[in-house]
Amino acid sequence: MTLSYINELQSFLKEEQIITDPVLTQKLSRDCYWYSPILDEELKDMKADAVVIPENLAEIEQIFAIAFEHKQPVLFKGSATGNYGQIVPLQGGILIDTKLLNKIIEIKPGEVRVEPGVKIGMLEKTLRENGQELCIFPSTYLKATAGGFVSGGSGGIGSITWGNLWDGNVIELTILTMEEKPNKLIISGDELLNYIHSYGTTGFIAEIVFRTSEKTEWIQQIISFENLDDSLRFSEKLAYTSSIQKRSVSTCEWPIPTYFKPLSKFIQEGKHVVIIEINEEASDELQRLAEEWHGEVTYTILAENYHKGLTLSDYTWNHTTLWALNANEQMTYLQASFDLNRYIEQVALIQDQFKDEFYQHFDWMRMDGKVVPQSIPLVRFSTKERLDEMVRFCESIGIKIFNPHTYLLEAGGWEAHISSVLRTKGKNDPRALLNPGKIRVTLSEIVN
Repeated sequence: MTLSYINELQSFLKEEQIITDPVLTQKLSRDCYWYSPILDEELKDMKADAVVIPENLAEIEQIFAIAFEHKQPVLFKGSATGNYGQIVPLQGGILIDTKLLNKIIEIKPGEVRVEPGVKIGMLEKTLRENGQELCIFPSTYLKATAGGFVSGGSGGIGSITWGNLWDGNVIELTILTMEEKPNKLIISGDELLNYIHSYGTTGFIAEIVFRTSEKTEWIQQIISFENLDDSLRFSEKLAYTSSIQKRSVSTCEWPIPTYFKPLSKFIQEGKHVVIIEINEEASDELQRLAEEWHGEVTYTILAENYHKGLTLSDYTWNHTTLWALNANEQMTYLQASFDLNRYIEQVALIQDQFKDEFYQHFDWMRMDGKVVPQSIPLVRFSTKERLDEMVRFCESIGIKIFNPHTYLLEAGGWEAHISSVLRTKGKNDPRALLNPGKIRVTLSEIVN
């Protein structure tokens, strides 16, 4: 990094907005990639040359212009709750921390416009105070930022009803391009696919318009089952039961519940559990459905205590993996999409093949309006070769694996959209300065 480069930043940023201390820049250059022992080894020494904390979009435009002139890589940081090394600089450069860009700009019926640094938890609280709520949000919502969720996430709490981010849950994005004179683009419709879950490789997300829905009074429950198949069939039936509003349906095979230490007094020995969020009025119908599949409601958090103190969504999605890691550092995870017509058979085949190396954890959701048994299974890590063997076996029996042990966008399940993302990147980032290295494939390679 040249002295003139730093001097140019100092000409319009305050001293506390520029961080170059190597120890601190390395700390700020990390996200939760350590969920993966493979990424932990690959990324642990990577860091930015400088972290900058802009106060407004005008400052980001100036940072972009300087980076473009000096051919410096630029990346973006929210709260660093991602798991794939999305924010980790592979080639040094500038890491832009968005924490001061944290305004809720406008709330309207059915939508909310925000800056990228807004914390999802604060946004959800504000919306509920105004009679609305987010359609979907990550299990890390208390820390996660809006920009980080859109740039590095996909689905979460609410996806059982509303699908993924690209299923209409992002209405519009304002994008800043990486050019000599950065342009501001308004993106909507199908073009959003080039920016959602693209790791900031196609532009800076300056504003987001999320879809919202009417506020619902949610209760949270744990339902316990003797039989894993019963817990899965119950979850499937609940996913299809339109008379019960749902925000979350998460199925965990025993012994995963033993990792949930704060819930220990509500966990029964040897029982598989389903963790749910449903509308308050449906509790009696839910009770009947649970009994039909030999399940027992063993814990309930009433709607009046929703998101106050203990919250069951903290044990779903990739939070489940975090509890396992806290309990046993040898555990890691995969991301998978099972076949709705074969998932019971697929689960049995995995059990026969891998025994206690592979524990089932499903977070049921809708994709393109269809119910999908989406899974974040826990696996016992020994070697990369054994992990690859698990992936190959799953794919051989019809399970789609989205590899969480790579920082490459095209290798983590985004291959269907990568050519369109690359074309967009070519227009918006002609010097390939935005998060370089996170896309290795080239457009010509795809075409050829």
